Amino acid sequence: MALMITDECINCDVCEPECPNEAISQGDEIYEINPDLCTECVGHYDEPQCRNVCPVDCIPNDPDRVESQEALMAKYEHLMAAKA
Repeated sequence: MALMITDECINCDVCEPECPNEAISQGDEIYEINPDLCTECVGHYDEPQCRNVCPVDCIPNDPDRVESQEALMAKYEHLMAAKA
């Protein structure tokens, strides 16, 4: 499943550069994750890098975007093919 950033976000700017898919961007009030680009770092890392660096633990799974590991890998492969 894709990840999301909750309103506990303090806009510390550390998550955005960690995302290998460029899925994180500054929103109107807090950072946001584009679920179409988020693979939970599948294909890049063993665990989501944004969660590793978040000082306030405000990046849970998005309950509206449930995806299996296979679906996340397929999304990763599609994103990498689009970059090529």
